[in-house]
Amino acid sequence: MTPTTYGFPRGRCPVAVEPVVVVEPLRPRARCARCRTGPLRRLVLESSAPLCPACAGLAHLVYLPRGDAALTRRAREASALWAVVVRHDRRRTRYERQGVLVEVAALARAEAACRADAGARARRRARDAERRAAEDVRFTAELEAGIRRLFPGCPADRAAGIAAHASVRGSGRVGRTAAGRALDEGAVTAAVRASVRHRDTPYDALLADGVVRRQARARVAPAIAAVLASWRTGGDAGHPAVDGGAGHRAGRAAGQARAADGRERR
Repeated sequence: MTPTTYGFPRGRCPVAVEPVVVVEPLRPRARCARCRTGPLRRLVLESSAPLCPACAGLAHLVYLPRGDAALTRRAREASALWAVVVRHDRRRTRYERQGVLVEVAALARAEAACRADAGARARRRARDAERRAAEDVRFTAELEAGIRRLFPGCPADRAAGIAAHASVRGSGRVGRTAAGRALDEGAVTAAVRASVRHRDTPYDALLADGVVRRQARARVAPAIAAVLASWRTGGDAGHPAVDGGAGHRAGRAAGQARAADGRERR
């Protein structure tokens, strides 16, 4: 974890220190290693031992949930001591910030400051939103042009759809990566390959049938390669000669036949 000035007012931290983190367990079970209270809704780990906020010296702090960046920033700056609250996200397999703990007086000052300039910040947010929207339109058009350049045989409406899907802000898709924003050939190809995988092959049906992702990708790889090769050469691939549904049905039939044969042998 990168050293920060966590817990000190800006400009007062004598050395870079690791931040103190307060954890919100998904299922509160632990008890405080010192006072034995529990189960703890929030805890601080000290030498792998759970401590309640009181024993960790944080009982005087109040919770400020995430959502208002200006309020959070100002409350942190005004608080002599503050802590970050995190919770484990099982789907993303990582801890995510839920809010902060700050001093009561610091929160009051921050709220007053936010009320004082609420109008100016709202106007700035509106301008920023307009700017980002214009940037998104420009980038989507550039990505579509990149797709058409690398894959001249890709239908126009398909290229537009791939660009729009891959470039959604905040989606984490390949179009929003650094390589995608730079219109790197590998990133553009990855976006097209992903679209072909889901739309022109039985990949999703294979996953639904319980096929392991790696195996499913290996099965549909030849079909994807055929479509991409056709689009690269400028051929008519609006309706690629890849019967994904038929291939999937044939694969399932073959699997059922092998299973029946196995039963007969037993």
